[in-house]
Amino acid sequence: MSTTSDLAAKLEFAVDIARAAGQYTLTHFQQSGLQVDRKADRSPVTAADRGAEQLLRKRITEQFPEDGIVGEEFGEAPGRSGDRWILDPIDGTKSFICGVPLYGTLVGVERDGRGVVGVIYNPALEECVYAAKGHGAWYVKGSQAPQPARVSQRRSLSEGTFLTSQVDTFEARGAGEAFRRLQSKAYITRTWGDCYGYLLIATGRAEAMVDPEMNVWDAAALQPILEEAGGAYTDWQGEPTIHNKEGVGANPHILEEVLAVLRDYPRRST
Repeated sequence: MSTTSDLAAKLEFAVDIARAAGQYTLTHFQQSGLQVDRKADRSPVTAADRGAEQLLRKRITEQFPEDGIVGEEFGEAPGRSGDRWILDPIDGTKSFICGVPLYGTLVGVERDGRGVVGVIYNPALEECVYAAKGHGAWYVKGSQAPQPARVSQRRSLSEGTFLTSQVDTFEARGAGEAFRRLQSKAYITRTWGDCYGYLLIATGRAEAMVDPEMNVWDAAALQPILEEAGGAYTDWQGEPTIHNKEGVGANPHILEEVLAVLRDYPRRST
């Protein structure tokens, strides 16, 4: 079993491979002739998704052969160390295929059921936020020096920005009224979604983000980033977990206001 002393090394490696995979996606981004396939759940996938995940898996297997890996495109490879790398090569594929730069590469490490290392890298906008448990959260823009990443200190949604990835997912969850209530409370509501929205939370540019549908590869990197930035990542009942197929990211002052709306909706089955 790995110990916490190696988290800094794993974080440094995670940032490196997230950048490499993200740069790979740019070779396909906004290019004519991009082929878009549909997976069994009807979600889109491209050669960029597959190639970026293959790059990530190869690098991890070479550097940490005892660790497990799970990714959106190629499933799970069990490990023996107790650590599991959790990958989303393009979080926001719908934005990617439309040529919209609000997509990113997610690299997380899970230990004892929790996200302990996380990277969100947005290659098109050259923004990166990353964290490891006990090592703080950091934000880098382009070639600038890293700066501490901190959530905002706004104390009410009436003063802040509420985000989600796709509005109709609330209706599909039977929670359309939850979206409407949160929107009515918020000063600004936008769909600057997928991982970019959580990057905005972690860097204090938005206050709360709610998604009714999340997979573990969407969530794993977010937990350590938001927690180390002074915020929270939970399910709709307030449990700090990456495994319950739903997500809330918020600064600590606004979290309870958001959960007061969401707790009316039963937890999704795991």
